[in-house]
Parts: sequence; C-alpha cells; structure tokens
Amino acid sequence: IKKHTGKKIITKEVFEKNKESVGNFLLNLPKENQARLENLKIKMGLSIEISREESENVEESNNSDEIIPERKFIGKEPIKITKINKDLDGVKILSVNCVPGKKFGVDNFVDGFRGRLKDMKGVLQLRPELEGLVSLDKISGSRQGISIIGMVSDKKITKNKNILFEVEDLTGKIKVLVNQNKEELYAKAEEVALDSVVGFKCSGNKEILFANDIIFPDCFLFDRKKSPEEECVAFIGDIHYGSKNFMAKEFLRFIDYLNGKLPGSEEAKKIKYLFIVGDLVTGIGNYPNQERDLQITDLEDQFTGIAGLLGKIRKDIKIIISPGNHEGVRLIEPQPLYDEKYAWALYDMENVILTENPVSINIGAKKSFSGFDVLVYHGFSFPFYANNVARLMKSRAMNCPEEIMKYLLKHRHLAPTHGSVQYFPGERDVHFIKDVPDIFVSGHTHKSAITHHNNILVISVSSWETLTPYQEKFGNEPDHCKVPLLNLKTRTVKVLDFE
Repeated sequence: IKKHTGKKIITKEVFEKNKESVGNFLLNLPKENQARLENLKIKMGLSIEISREESENVEESNNSDEIIPERKFIGKEPIKITKINKDLDGVKILSVNCVPGKKFGVDNFVDGFRGRLKDMKGVLQLRPELEGLVSLDKISGSRQGISIIGMVSDKKITKNKNILFEVEDLTGKIKVLVNQNKEELYAKAEEVALDSVVGFKCSGNKEILFANDIIFPDCFLFDRKKSPEEECVAFIGDIHYGSKNFMAKEFLRFIDYLNGKLPGSEEAKKIKYLFIVGDLVTGIGNYPNQERDLQITDLEDQFTGIAGLLGKIRKDIKIIISPGNHEGVRLIEPQPLYDEKYAWALYDMENVILTENPVSINIGAKKSFSGFDVLVYHGFSFPFYANNVARLMKSRAMNCPEEIMKYLLKHRHLAPTHGSVQYFPGERDVHFIKDVPDIFVSGHTHKSAITHHNNILVISVSSWETLTPYQEKFGNEPDHCKVPLLNLKTRTVKVLDFE
C-alpha cells in the first residue's frame, strides 16, 4: 500500500484518494490477507471493495429472497441495511422495515395516518359489537344505535367535566361526547390515546354524537399455544456494558448458568434462544455528563467487549439482539441494525442474529408446529404514556411497565400518539401491531415484570447496571439481573435471580 500511494502513514484519506489503484492491488492479495484487511476496512469506515468473493456472492444472491448489503439514504444520513437472515435453525425474522431512500414531508405523515386508519378499520370492522357501522358522511338526522370508526384528532374536558372527542375518518369529522355520569364508559374514555383509532357505539346526529360504548382494536389470542418439544427461551436486556455500574460478576454468573456450570443448572440445557432487548452497551453521549459514568469510553471497544462475553455462551443457543437508545443507533424508529463499523465483532458471531427495533420474530417452529411469534420493542415510547395517561401516572407506570405494555396492546399500536416517539412516516405503519404476537417483550424501564393480556405473554426485562446518578434523578427504581425463563412446552415462566 505504501508503494502504491507514496505515503508512509496510511489513513482513511489516503485510501479514498487512491481508491482505484489500491483497490486493484488488494483484489490480488491471498484470501487470508483479504480477511484481515476487511476488518481494517470496517474499522476505518472505508467503502473500497477488497474481496472478489464477496462481490460474487452478492451477485449470486440477487435472485434469492435474502437481503443483501446496500446503503439506503434518508436525507443526508447513510443507513446501512445488512443481511440479517443468517441460517439459524428455529429463528425467522417476520418484519424487515427498510426505510425508503428519500426525504420526508407533510404528505408522508398524511399517508401514514391514512394507512393506519385503513389498517385499524380492518381490525375493528370484525368486532361484532360495532353494529350499524356507518362512515361519518352518512350520518344525517337524529339516529339511535349507530357505530363509527375513526381517528381521535382531539380530546378535551368540557366545563361540565364531560370528555369531548373530535373523531375523523376519510369522509369527514364529528364530535363525540362521553358523559361523566357514565362511570365505566368515562374510565374507558380516559384511556383513549390521541391519534388512536377506536370504535364508538353512539346515538345523535351529524352535529354531535353521544357515546354509549368505546371499542378498542385490542389484541386477542384464543389460547396459549405450546411447543411439542421441550425448549426454553430466556429474555434479558439493558446490559449497559461499558458503564462503571455494569454488573460484570452477576453477568458472568448468568453465563455460567447457561453453560451448565452452576449447581442446579440442569434446566439450562433446554435453553435454545436468548433475547437481548436493547441497550446492549451503554454507548457514549446519551445524556449530560455520561462520560463520568463510563468505564469504557470508545463505542467500538464496548461492542468488542460485550461480544467477548457473549462468545463464552455455548454455541447451540441462538442469541437475538435488537437495538435500544444507547448503542449509537439513530433514535428515529424503525431503528436499523447496529453499525458494522463499531459492532463488527457481533457480526462475526455465528449464533448471533441482529435485528431492527421494533421487530417481529418467530421461534421454535417445527414441521407440524407454527412456532411462537415474538414482538420485540425496546420501549422508547413508554415514558410518554407513563406521564400522560391519568391511570398510568397514578400508578407510576415506569415502575410497572407491564401496564404500559397492556395499554399499547389494547390500542394495537406501539406509539399511537404522534410525538410519543420519533419515527419515519410511510404508508405502512411500523408501530401497528398487524399480527397478534404470542409474546410481547420490552426493556428500557429496567423493571422486571411478567403478566398476560388476552393470552399474550407480556415480559419486561430488568437491567444489568446498578442505579446511576442520572437514573436516580428521575426516580427510577430498577430491578437487576432478573431473567425470565419460558418453557415453550409447558408455558410455565420462572424468574431466575443472579443478583
């Protein structure tokens, strides 16, 4: 390289300025040297092609269903979309949210809301409670026993303490009033999120409707399916590797358990899947003065270090990792895979599959069994609802996140209110829960919780980081080192405690 460039010190700039000559030279290197240079290229953020084999493999896969490496652009920001469909038996990614390569405007948000209304309407139309369903432009004189489906564009308390909604569909708008004297209905009305799509059973006229019931789209399963084989799945998240507060001793004990090295860890042999639900590393610059809390101050070193720990886990366990809000990934959802420039050590691990956030994943499928659909969402929208929904505010829901999760399942949406989370708009709403999952798992709150909602298993994972001064300032009361373990055959859940 020195001979081809005439430079003694090889930098990224030197590579870029001499891309063609250096590229031709690198193509003729032996394969073992190409592999070493591939890692160098990733670390330096280079786009020089140094492997004919990789190029040929991409061409050969053009006719397959695999996602091949490419770069998508949103405005000026390069978004790397990397192949995520590794050949991991028993794991299937159900949702891939590639973001269109274009800038976004008001029209895109309008299309997104219209798409949401259409999707939610398709769900609500199947509800038998909504009799006499009409569009808003068909309401004329005074009528009894009609039903409407619409998006809640406004919600206010009147001077008489009633709740007044403004509801719209593609044909018009109308006001819907909920009387405070109807206590059960009023409690339902308090739960309705702005920009959510719900059904109303009403009476009234084209000027105003009076609600008799509110129907949420909700998520239901008829039963809790069970696997024909005895396999287990463990759920963790919010590891925050790289923090001074990372609980290394406890995490190593968990790894020893997975590897059957602890007394009474025979059940660990049944574990075939491990979900890590975001905040794998603690990252850099995520909140004011975070550098004071860092043990490792380089993002790549954080990823390399945690990869070393995960590499100690026995290789027959599939490790499924989605991003959170600490790993140097954009906060705008859907969040992409980790940047390979920093997280290359994870990409090199054969039993690791990296996903987006949110993501739907199927695990445990057999020839005669459909497997379990797992909805994974880190939970960045949770604080908004904990701080804006009266019932959740009273219960301090950031310390009981399962209540937020059930609230979102009821709305069939991970972030129904515009502004509750940053997101890319589009005709397909990535936060809409199209298919009802068997399991809904989240993190972010650092609280351990397990419950069921209409036969859906709801899991919130704890943290592997002790309380930081920043968390303490917000009144967080984290749980530590709790690992929910689900037996897929019996559907029993136990919580392992490594604290």
